[in-house]
Amino acid sequence: MSTNITTIAKAARNVPSTEVVVVAYFSLFLVIIGTTFNSLTFLIFCRQRFRDTRTRPVLHYMRVIAIFDILMLYGWNLDHYVYPIYGFYLQTLTLGSCKFLSFLNYFAAQSSAWLRVFICLDRYLSLSRLHRTWFSDSKHILMIITGIMVFFTLLNFQLFFACYYDSNGYISSNSNIIVLYPTWDYVNLTFYNFLPFILMVTLNSGVIYHLINLRRTTTLQNSRIQHRAISITLVITTFLFLMMTVPPTVGFAFFCCNNMIVLRSLDCILYSYHILSFPLYMITFDEFRQEFIAIILCKKAGGRVDPMASTAVQTINTK
Repeated sequence: MSTNITTIAKAARNVPSTEVVVVAYFSLFLVIIGTTFNSLTFLIFCRQRFRDTRTRPVLHYMRVIAIFDILMLYGWNLDHYVYPIYGFYLQTLTLGSCKFLSFLNYFAAQSSAWLRVFICLDRYLSLSRLHRTWFSDSKHILMIITGIMVFFTLLNFQLFFACYYDSNGYISSNSNIIVLYPTWDYVNLTFYNFLPFILMVTLNSGVIYHLINLRRTTTLQNSRIQHRAISITLVITTFLFLMMTVPPTVGFAFFCCNNMIVLRSLDCILYSYHILSFPLYMITFDEFRQEFIAIILCKKAGGRVDPMASTAVQTINTK
């Protein structure tokens, strides 16, 4: 993450070279592993077992998040590798790359956060309502995803007016029309962390309550049991999102360049989050793990639905 590439470039020279190199190669590691893991995640969620989005429309969110998690790794994170090793930033290589990456760095992060907010909302409504709501319909979820991307495109559109050649002939990621930084870092803190933090904690508290209550119910258990495994998985991923992304965003918004060693370390934690979906799904989501094993063994995608899940769907649809 970065506030002003030119400013951070100067501050980075004060960081001990060994630590800079370690962070650099760790960032490259995140790009390679993250691209592989998230591509596998997207591939698995596109297989036959997960194609019935009418039954589990939350899968729309999970597919799009896998794509955004890849995009997240090719912005500031990749520059953490390129600058120490090759001596230049991709973001300030050309005016075009500066404008595009300035936009992508904020757009991808904010969109990813709000996709996770709506996943929490979907899980809460699925566990707390007997009937499907407007937010749980497959077509409406696609509309929500589109709306999120349109909103954050418009919010960050002014970043396309950033970037210019300064008096020394270098490309600055700020703007000579309006002052973007650090104001835009505060905006990012609000939309990437502060508001999602409040909403995720509130909704996840409701999800946890209903998951605990689910163990005690008997008459309604069959109608909601299909949501239990995926809800537990997503509660874990959203809490990790909060713990791993808030500290670096706050650090770059309020303490930029004060201690680059600490800030770069926090940034590594932030981008590490975006490679965790695959291992977390493997550990907590049985169907996902079975599909991955099927890919490794070159087996046909499993399309069988458990009797309990079928009963659950029928129960919901008849109410």
